[in-house]
Amino acid sequence: MLNKDVKTVYKGTGLCSFGVGANLAEIDVKDGKVVRTRPARYDKAYDLAQFRPWTIKARGGEFKASRKSEIPPFAIGYKKRITSPNRILYPLKREDWDPDGERNPQNRGKSKFVRISWDEATDIIASEIRRIEKEYGLESVLLQCDGHGETKVVHAAHGCNTRLFNQLGGFTMQARQPDSWEGWYWGAKHVWGQDPVGQADMGNLLLDIAENTDMLVFWGCDMETTPWGWGGQLPSRYCNWLSDIGVKQIYICPDVNYGCAAHNDKWIPVFPNTDAALHLAIMYTWLVEDTWNKEYIETHAVGFEYLRKYILGEDEDKTPKTPKWAEPICGVPARTIKALARQWAKTKTSIAHCNGGSLIRSTYSHEPARLEVCLMAMQGLGERGRNIVKFIEWNFYGMDSQMPAPRSEIVPTLDPAYRGFNFVQPASFIPKTLIPKAILGDYTDENSLKWHGFTLAGWPRWDQFIEYQYPIPGAKELHMIWTDTPCWTTCWNGGNSMIEALRSEKIHTVIAQHPWLENDCLYADLILPINTKYEENDIGVDNVGGNFCTLYMEDKAIEPLGESKSDWEAVGEVAKKLGVYNAYVEGKTEEEWIRFGFENSNVQHLMSFEEFKEKGYIITPTAENWEESTRGFENFYNDPEEYALNTPTGKLEIYSEELANNFPDDDERGPYPKFIPFGDRHQESRLHPRSEKYPYLIVSNHPRWRVHANMDDVTWFREIETCKVVGPDGYQYEPVWINPKDAEKLGVKSGDVVKVFNDRGWTLGGVYVTERIMPEVVLQDHGARLDPIESGISDRGGVNNLICPTETTSKNAPGECTSGFLVGIEKADVFALAKQYPEAFNRKYDQGIGVSIENYVKL
Repeated sequence: MLNKDVKTVYKGTGLCSFGVGANLAEIDVKDGKVVRTRPARYDKAYDLAQFRPWTIKARGGEFKASRKSEIPPFAIGYKKRITSPNRILYPLKREDWDPDGERNPQNRGKSKFVRISWDEATDIIASEIRRIEKEYGLESVLLQCDGHGETKVVHAAHGCNTRLFNQLGGFTMQARQPDSWEGWYWGAKHVWGQDPVGQADMGNLLLDIAENTDMLVFWGCDMETTPWGWGGQLPSRYCNWLSDIGVKQIYICPDVNYGCAAHNDKWIPVFPNTDAALHLAIMYTWLVEDTWNKEYIETHAVGFEYLRKYILGEDEDKTPKTPKWAEPICGVPARTIKALARQWAKTKTSIAHCNGGSLIRSTYSHEPARLEVCLMAMQGLGERGRNIVKFIEWNFYGMDSQMPAPRSEIVPTLDPAYRGFNFVQPASFIPKTLIPKAILGDYTDENSLKWHGFTLAGWPRWDQFIEYQYPIPGAKELHMIWTDTPCWTTCWNGGNSMIEALRSEKIHTVIAQHPWLENDCLYADLILPINTKYEENDIGVDNVGGNFCTLYMEDKAIEPLGESKSDWEAVGEVAKKLGVYNAYVEGKTEEEWIRFGFENSNVQHLMSFEEFKEKGYIITPTAENWEESTRGFENFYNDPEEYALNTPTGKLEIYSEELANNFPDDDERGPYPKFIPFGDRHQESRLHPRSEKYPYLIVSNHPRWRVHANMDDVTWFREIETCKVVGPDGYQYEPVWINPKDAEKLGVKSGDVVKVFNDRGWTLGGVYVTERIMPEVVLQDHGARLDPIESGISDRGGVNNLICPTETTSKNAPGECTSGFLVGIEKADVFALAKQYPEAFNRKYDQGIGVSIENYVKL
């Protein structure tokens, strides 16, 4: 029993953002400090029987909904993040930035910050907005207002500034890419439709897989890592149960990632960004051995003949895509390819994903995404046991078709109360991947930068055929940036080019708001201190955990540290100075917005707001007869006319007339999918001569001990062997996994430090020699905390996003490329580097959190 002096509050600890929470936890607080984080017990205030907890029964086994939330280590360790010495506690201004004089943009990332008051900070921001508006127009203000981080609703972490500028009359928005869905968004959509993001209908597939799938292929994903930040550990528990009931689990990936280590029956290592070659060789085997579903292709697909001729070498390519052809490209032996193809054809096989990785976030990633759909089509996509499932972001967009676990009778929503990013297409926007090009003037013609598609995740397929431009007609270039997601450099492609853009003379003012001094904050002129969700009252929803949908009160756990405010409050302070505060908050207080959220949540009829506050949470019942709900694509499989896809023909479009007509000269994303190792835009392939200089492919996964760029300063995680590697100088380097064969060739051992480099710059990493990575490939997770050596050139922290390709997915697909690119590796002498770069290597350093805030702030 807890001490009577301990207060317990509920908090959603997932890092989804956009008001869609996860990982509900009970937070125990004593004497103003968080002392314990526990799973939330669903039966604490209710008899669970009334909510019909589900049970999946298959093959003599049972898999049941948990009686408590299945929180990951991130939730438990997050309390260290709240009190991190890296917290920004006061408004800060760069010491040599004078809005009325010299601004010294070249010193962003170099000169230190000094403390100022909220009054001074908001005066400056309001004045700069009005100046920019008068001299250039509001479209010259870029709002970076998206990304993954704390999930808040009333005090939303991302996009409050868009609501302010809606009142002012305009802005330019950074349009967030479909990042972890890039290939599906830009490729698979053109085969099977599947708006909003191009991924599969996967409703009720946990039941279908358990009953009917014999082999589950995990392609380019980590079941034990990626779901942690978005939905907890039910997927892990489910995969353990699949092993118990005899469902074989095959992992196809360059590394024995944590999911592969825990669950695989067989690991098939494949070179990063060569999955398309493997897809084609599997299909070749089916074609020549006549083990594909011809009747299904005839009735459910159009244009297969184009792909068939390409695979068999009967078109202008004249190269059969045999397993022998694929072997040197993808690294999978021909005998293994044929064995996999034959096993797949004779047993019911489904594919599993968790987003991300080189399969879908690399150059030309629309090709493997399209080919995967074609692969499934050849074996009858939608037949029971033959579907594609995703173990992350369940209940996405509130859609039953995106819920593979037993669905709830009601899916709560807090969209009406969400005060963050407004999902509306503004007049002026720039895709996130094109921000450096826009600022640096790397235009497609003399006067403007042009591209196709709004690029925001969720926009329909046909939007990809619309051409947009920056600046919009009549508007001026960007001159001010306001970011509440300061991790562009560490999470997107071509981070060094973004640093160059942030230091451009064109940009007069850079404002950042964030709880911690890290990453892009280093290049700001003004920083507003933001508190964590533990320091705020709010309301939250957990729809993605898989056990129950839950709506909960998020009472304040501790008082705000220093002078920090929530994002909503911080932007509100600027709104006051601009005279639009009441319009910005829409006439409601925090408490009124929380009540409004409950009263429009879809569950308000179940109890009063007062009862909800008293109980602290409410869960919604599992739908009656959920077992009878549609399973994946089964309706389309059974009747493709009645249940047509949202493609122009209603069928699987293996050949896309839309792509052919809209982009007739596109040799990077043609009307039907191919294997594209390199082209005019990208040369990130072992088959290109550039590989002689940079002989290794890097796979950069979602990180094991972070969520993107979140939590690199959690002391508990840094104690774990695979989180950081302590170099000979005592610095904790981001691990670089190297196969023993390559380690011997390079003359390195575990604990050494290596330089990871290419023509875009270099970063450092700590060597971790392991058989868990295939030869000729290295692994370094993305999202490490930036620690510049020479800004825009080199980094000590292990931020390989700095040296990702700056170019986008392909000519007409402006997606990100953050994995599967070429690098060189060489042993680094850190002591010699310290002499060469004394300022960078002599920064005050704490092994618990990394680089100290004291290096950048004059105390």
